[in-house]
Amino acid sequence: MKRLIFLIPLLLVLTGSTFAPGARVDPRVLADTADGATTRVLVVLRSQTNTRALVAAEPNRAARGRIVFDALRRAANASQPGVRAQLDALGARYRAFTIVNAFAVEGSRAVVDALAARADVLAIESDRAFRVDLENATRALAAPSGIEWNIGKINAPSVWALGYTGQNIVYANADTGVQWDHPALKSHYLGWNGAADHNFAWWDAIHSDLSGNGTNPCGYSIAAPCDDHGHGTHTTGIGIGDDGAGNQIGVAPGARWIACRNMEQGWGSPSTYIECFDFFLAPWDLNKQNADPDKRPDVVGNSYGCPPSEGCSANSLLVAMDNLRAAGIFMAVSAGNSGSSCATVYEPPAIYDSAISIGATDQNDAIASFSSRGPVTIDGSNRRKPDLVAPGSSVRSSYPTNAYSFSSGTSMASPHVAGAAALLWSAFPSLRRNVDLTEAVLATSATRLPIVQLCGGDGAGQYPNNVQGYGRIDARAAYDYYARVGPPPYYYYFPFITHH
Repeated sequence: MKRLIFLIPLLLVLTGSTFAPGARVDPRVLADTADGATTRVLVVLRSQTNTRALVAAEPNRAARGRIVFDALRRAANASQPGVRAQLDALGARYRAFTIVNAFAVEGSRAVVDALAARADVLAIESDRAFRVDLENATRALAAPSGIEWNIGKINAPSVWALGYTGQNIVYANADTGVQWDHPALKSHYLGWNGAADHNFAWWDAIHSDLSGNGTNPCGYSIAAPCDDHGHGTHTTGIGIGDDGAGNQIGVAPGARWIACRNMEQGWGSPSTYIECFDFFLAPWDLNKQNADPDKRPDVVGNSYGCPPSEGCSANSLLVAMDNLRAAGIFMAVSAGNSGSSCATVYEPPAIYDSAISIGATDQNDAIASFSSRGPVTIDGSNRRKPDLVAPGSSVRSSYPTNAYSFSSGTSMASPHVAGAAALLWSAFPSLRRNVDLTEAVLATSATRLPIVQLCGGDGAGQYPNNVQGYGRIDARAAYDYYARVGPPPYYYYFPFITHH
């Protein structure tokens, strides 16, 4: 069975056999700085913090976010000044991170060589921008039909009927931005209370042209949410959208949302992804001041991948994902759209143990042909993925400007699971921020779909498996299950959980 408690020793992950003694420099970095060229790199320091170990003994799950943030900030304050001073002396542009003890740097071969010579630098990785394979949307012209089929399929309305719609829960979206004043989204935005205040509710990690086309309809480093593609508005709507006039498109319409733009017209980079993770760990104001882990979101819908084939190292996002989970943030991640072959879950962050990776189903509960299958082979783990599946074919949701569209992809599936977690945490405060147990409840109560394909040594009738994981989520079944078994001690009810 897949292990659903993830005690990952981060220092071992970063200092094991993955990297040779001395700073490892990605060959792509050397190629990109040849002949006097300047490039963008990710500089990872040796000093990292095992946050899972820090919070393991803390019974107050609300406090874990501050424990994680304070520990990471102490590590950064202790180890980053020397690197900052050298970068300043070299005249290099950079951004420092907290969620991972690392820097995004723009510099020449001289900068790379100077950093590689430092004993406190572990690795210098490529931070090339890459085109993300985002789903295409088809404009929906028909009048709203009330509750969309996908919302009904996972039995979210049955939980609403009990009085739980996600109230008191904060949902986060990292994507191409959001049209924040879309009719289905505006009233749910944490930065709106009769007037707009985007502090702590929005951050733009796109500071320059990544796509190379020289322009962006929203601009760069913008102070208010804007969607330069449409994908982010669509995925946010699946999580929480409802215009109050019949467009019932979201799983948890009672939740509030925040967002961070990590892709520019569908182009991203490891550093833009990490910057949004940093913001979610401890949201800050529009001046990037006053970071507050108590304002961190509860759940995040992650509808993107970071392809190694385009410059993202297999481990580029690993530590950030582990730290967010340690802080009690539920991360639902798209498994990818590279199916139907086996071993096609190969993009971070879906490949990680700490990610709750989601495949896609259609209206008939069949696994979508495009939905990526496991096992994960790119990191040598042979890890079983996806963990769960949810509707992802022909899903209707919000779209700029003030419109609605249909789209298909695992990008559409993952917000269903983040929204279902929001419903559970709204209904059961004792479950809030308990990511391990929440995943176990969703897995145990999932609908086991017919098995029509075997991957990675799966046996006939085996659940979980490398095509659908534990099955398609059912929000009401998850509610009923937890209502029956109650809060911890819960190991009697979840025999597949490994205890430490």
